[in-house]
Amino acid sequence: MMMKKPLLSTLFIALLLVINSCSSNVSEVAPPEPVLPVPSEAQMEWHEMELLAFVHFTTNTFTNMEWGYGDESPSIFNPTEMDVDQWMTTLSDAGFEGVILTAKHHDGFCLWPSDYTEHDVANSPYKDGEGDVVKEVSESAREHGMKFGVYLSPWDRNRADYAEASYIDYYRNQIEEIFTNYGPIFEMWFDGANGGDGYYGGADETRTIDRQTYYDWPTTIDFVRDLQPEPQVLFFSDAGPDIRWVGNEHGYVNETNWNTINNDTLYAGKSGINDLLGTGSEDGQKWIPAEVDVSIRPGWFYHPEEDSLVKTPEDLFDIYMTSVGRGSNLLLNVPPDRRGLIHENDVESLREWRQMLDEAFSTNLAEGAEVTADSYRGSHEDYAPFNLTDDDSETYWATDDNVDTGELEITLDEPAEIKYVVLQEYIRLGQRVRSFSVDVWEEGEWQPAAEGTTVGYKRILEIDPVTTDRIRIQIEDSQASPVISNVELY
Repeated sequence: MMMKKPLLSTLFIALLLVINSCSSNVSEVAPPEPVLPVPSEAQMEWHEMELLAFVHFTTNTFTNMEWGYGDESPSIFNPTEMDVDQWMTTLSDAGFEGVILTAKHHDGFCLWPSDYTEHDVANSPYKDGEGDVVKEVSESAREHGMKFGVYLSPWDRNRADYAEASYIDYYRNQIEEIFTNYGPIFEMWFDGANGGDGYYGGADETRTIDRQTYYDWPTTIDFVRDLQPEPQVLFFSDAGPDIRWVGNEHGYVNETNWNTINNDTLYAGKSGINDLLGTGSEDGQKWIPAEVDVSIRPGWFYHPEEDSLVKTPEDLFDIYMTSVGRGSNLLLNVPPDRRGLIHENDVESLREWRQMLDEAFSTNLAEGAEVTADSYRGSHEDYAPFNLTDDDSETYWATDDNVDTGELEITLDEPAEIKYVVLQEYIRLGQRVRSFSVDVWEEGEWQPAAEGTTVGYKRILEIDPVTTDRIRIQIEDSQASPVISNVELY
């Protein structure tokens, strides 16, 4: 008996070495190489926000105009029941993760007391000239758990020196005020309205600029990044550099939606650009996702005659499906009225819309469900199909490098009615999927239910309601090995 102990010990050690060797071999299965470009950390956080609110509020609210001419007296800005907490409660209850305020629109009126102009809230009756709307909104947004952003129009129809070199100094001085006094700011927004007729300090005339060179955007953007190096500011304009316009203001991005695009400049003025912005480019060299901006009303500012024209909850749900449901963020404008409140009709529509979203997407039937795949990367659990239903956005299913297709099957514990299928790529490794299809098991065979092109951060497909316990997803084409992080069924 004494002679057998060394033999047993030797066998045990040998067994451990084999196990360790196997474990070592398995652990050497490397993740897929990124398909460049990939999102920055700030862009990744932006994707995860999904719902953003726009707030258009200035002298236009009181003149019943969309674009103020620049000759409006600050005395007209006088909200009688101003309550930014009512705005933020309404927006946060609806599920918005960030809010962007029109700190200055084209009329040049500043919602903060600026040291560089008299055309501002300090010269209005609001709080006897002691008000600061930018401060109120930024502080209330953060108190309600939302990030704060600004729209600071480059075009200024009030400034006497607009279109001259000195105006750029003025604009940058105001940027410095905003980022010094009201940060951190997650997104800075500017649009393509630049130059035209205006008041220009009393000069009733039309002024034009070279949009590609006048603002010297690279220098201006570097200036902002120096003001706020962290957290990173995201810049929205027609074509970036961080977030692009979607090419329309109707509430949708194209069904094929690549987060990548090529942009030589910030100016997007060539023929066919709107469709390009709505689709992106599969071979794009920069990660510049589309943001879907649309208003809850026909106009961007409040107009009393539009009180009966507020988009219905059903309208908003459809917009959600064609924006967030196609891999973009929704930037929904909700303009306060002349009282300084979000109108009751808007509040009610947002409330019912939130109820519709909660009812549609509250119970993920696929959570923890069994998933099988025709293959997975290195047969390693780090890339196994069960990662698709584990409620962890950092795990994913992936195939080997030479496999750019794949088949997934989800089996539920019992049959359930399915109406929505949600897919998400692990976009930290890039956007890959070119086409896919969804089938349901019905009457003893697979029946086609939906098909699509791109997936990106999130794709929501509405299918004809069907009661089943099996769903099949086929990745039919991909730029490289598909990397899917999440599948949900509702």
